[in-house]
Amino acid sequence: MQIKACSKFLALILLLLLTSFAAAAQSRDHLTPQEVELVQESQVLDKRTEIFVKAIERRMLALNGAAASNVKQLQKDSEKWGELPKGTRAELIGDIAKILEEAITNIDDVSFHDEKNPLLSKALRKLDTTAEQLITQLTPLGEQTKNADEISSISQALENAQSIIEAAKKLPAQVEPEKGKGKTKKPKEKP
Repeated sequence: MQIKACSKFLALILLLLLTSFAAAAQSRDHLTPQEVELVQESQVLDKRTEIFVKAIERRMLALNGAAASNVKQLQKDSEKWGELPKGTRAELIGDIAKILEEAITNIDDVSFHDEKNPLLSKALRKLDTTAEQLITQLTPLGEQTKNADEISSISQALENAQSIIEAAKKLPAQVEPEKGKGKTKKPKEKP
């Protein structure tokens, strides 16, 4: 009787291990190893945000197909960034959603520790520009697709982009210095 109970217990443990391995195998890293390395090297918030923005742009290039006019730039970038990410449309858009989420988390973390950090608004403005472009590019894709995975990924990416845009609207007006003089111009209003 004890042997039967022990074998059932071992079978259950084996089943749980196989299930967890299968789930781990299905998970996808949203950043390539080279991008992870660049993020780890960039300890300054605005520079790290630039890495996230470039990673998003690379996925959009992969989604839209790298044009022949970009070949030289792609070759130059591949030295630092590696090859363009590969995956299905749902996977690439899912990567974008996760990258946006990671960028938001980075900004929130810096804000929590130092809410007066001048790099917060700089990083958020960079991310805001990208978020607005993503909404313009991903909204039509969401309307055209019937694939449930793509719809889910697009929905998450759009939700993250919209939260970035909403946060950026709360930033104070940007003051730009006049060129050639030490004076500042009238603040630039955000619509």
